[in-house]
Amino acid sequence: MALYLKAAEILEKVEQKRGAVKTLVYDSKFPNIKQLFALVCETQKYSSVLQEIINSTKLLKETKLRIHLAKVLVYDLLIGHGVKCGGAWKTTMLKHRARLQAALARIKIKRKVSRNQDLLPSSIQQTQNDVIPRYVRVNTLKTSLEDVIDYLKREGFSYQGTPGRLEDLDRLSGKMFLCDLHLKDLLVFSGKTDFHDHFLYKAGHIILQGKASCLPAFLLNPPVGSHVIDACAAPGNKTSHLAAIMKNKGKLFAFDLDAKRLSTMSTLLLRAGVTCHKLANQDFLKVDPQNSEYKEVKYILLDPSCSGSGMVCLRDELPETQEDGRLQALAAFQLHCLYHALQFPQLERIVYSTCSIHSQENEEVVTACLQRNPGFRLVHLLPDWPERGHEPLTQCLRASTAKTRTHGFFVAMLERRPAQSDKETPPCQHTIVIC
Repeated sequence: MALYLKAAEILEKVEQKRGAVKTLVYDSKFPNIKQLFALVCETQKYSSVLQEIINSTKLLKETKLRIHLAKVLVYDLLIGHGVKCGGAWKTTMLKHRARLQAALARIKIKRKVSRNQDLLPSSIQQTQNDVIPRYVRVNTLKTSLEDVIDYLKREGFSYQGTPGRLEDLDRLSGKMFLCDLHLKDLLVFSGKTDFHDHFLYKAGHIILQGKASCLPAFLLNPPVGSHVIDACAAPGNKTSHLAAIMKNKGKLFAFDLDAKRLSTMSTLLLRAGVTCHKLANQDFLKVDPQNSEYKEVKYILLDPSCSGSGMVCLRDELPETQEDGRLQALAAFQLHCLYHALQFPQLERIVYSTCSIHSQENEEVVTACLQRNPGFRLVHLLPDWPERGHEPLTQCLRASTAKTRTHGFFVAMLERRPAQSDKETPPCQHTIVIC
């Protein structure tokens, strides 16, 4: 029974973008981590099919189960290895088994397939063989890249240096690891390498953070001692990255509306040794840009809620009309956040990022914002990056499993245009200014 309760809790958080599956599973301290992880991942893959079965059988109405608990139970009953608990839940599921099996059979007939895996959304089927490397960011607030490499070598890991090309990452196996091609404090391991129980992770010396997620702070590159806002901060990896770049000097204001996420973030930042931050359980859209507390804020990182469509493990397919409506609502919210961020009077640079693959949340949001804010311009990011924003916004970056060996991602940087009478200040070291 505990397995299904915990799996339902984690599944709900994952679908609400409140954390990554593996991190939530390991932080749960559940006795059988592998069993829990497998159940959550597999249920998530079949989420849309399970939803259809549950809706067609009116299971929630007849059993009073919550949707995420119903999904994990139905998954194990129909697709997994059978319901593993006893008591009332098992009795309930067995009572409805024939109806649930019939609903699954009807879906297979309707879609003209015979295997359960053929019911998976095409986006998931296409990425079944996608293996993203394990990226590990060295937390320079507590250690150095050289010390981490030496420590790992003493543990039997084999350091391979810096790759000559992206394809070299595909050959990583066992205990081999590399330095990243673009980010100096990022190490790359085989996708099967697990550090959740490793001393360096538990001590906060390394951060388990995807490469794409490291790009926003790396590109914003706030100077040591500056005042910075992380507008939608939880779960906190980008915040800790900003603090490391700032060397814990200056002020780092971090906002998030979710109190539970903020509490988890506080623990993460403590473990990472971050001290320059000020957390606020507050909606960024309600923060007053004219407040004297933010009069020196020159840099903002904005990574607002998005569809999460770039996350390989979260890809799903919704009916087209439902998906369009959801994307329109998200894009409107993202644009509102971007407009609000540009109101801070001393703002010089802002990085806008999403883990979405949809233009509606990416290039279209940036284009609409620039049309209404001619005082800002795009900055050309990482000229040698292999995947660019869609035309005409090629100054922006995109990321994908195929082209960058990461989750899907989008990053844009906007910079305030200098006043006519001012001398132009040099751009961020990672960029080229596009007027």
